[in-house]
Amino acid sequence: MAMAALRREGRRALLSTPSQVASMAARYPAASQPEIALLGARSVSTQIVRTRMKSVKNIQKITKAMKMVAASKLRAVQTRTENSRGLWQPFTALLGDTPSPEKETKYVILGEKGKVQLIRDSRKHIEMTVSELQKNPINYTQVAVLADDILKNVEYDAIRVVFNKFQSVISFQPTMSTILSPEVMEKESESGGKVGNLDSYEIEGGETKSEILQNLTEFQFSCVMYNAVLENGCSELGARMSAMDSSSRNAGEMLDRLTLTYNRTRQASITTELTEIISGASALEG
Repeated sequence: MAMAALRREGRRALLSTPSQVASMAARYPAASQPEIALLGARSVSTQIVRTRMKSVKNIQKITKAMKMVAASKLRAVQTRTENSRGLWQPFTALLGDTPSPEKETKYVILGEKGKVQLIRDSRKHIEMTVSELQKNPINYTQVAVLADDILKNVEYDAIRVVFNKFQSVISFQPTMSTILSPEVMEKESESGGKVGNLDSYEIEGGETKSEILQNLTEFQFSCVMYNAVLENGCSELGARMSAMDSSSRNAGEMLDRLTLTYNRTRQASITTELTEIISGASALEG
């Protein structure tokens, strides 16, 4: 009888804390401690699973929403990225992409993640850092101002722009583009390198070859920078979209396992109670 009353009480209140278990033991002294603990554990286990299922469902909703946001942004940025490739690729065809001999390497870092990584190992080689570049939608004017600032404050023979070239949502290719200084370009031209092909073009406007090379360098650098920023932004959105998709699938699989566990636990609890009721009824009849 004590166990039957204990079961009725347990259905009204879950034994989830030590104080509740102690209170139940005081009210039903005829019930053994293992019986009280068993009822509490069985009731609490289903509650824990339900709570966990609710949390996983909420996480899945968030990851699906973040995937949709990333996909929407990616579609807009991808078109601009593909169009920006046509700005700097003609420079490679005209001027080539031949690196000059390296004397000393200095870093100009765009973004916080690259800064955090390089500042630990190459702090003394960092010449300049630029943060908060992706806070607002980027445009060519912003990048051109930034490129001009870099060229004014950094001495160089060759600038190498390293970025992730976007290929697909799950594929990015590390890419490096080289911009030679006007002085090195002129030396390359005189030595008969690929830059020497400029001599075959007719120059209008009365500008000297040095002035033309200076203008080409500045424009080439700003175009490469603009494309690199967009490529990196595309790659980041693609990685975020892929990560949120994986998270949503993992949440779905976890939810399936939790549902199975919940059903099994609930079924076991019902079966145990039915067995106890039948056993009690048989004992009363006997």
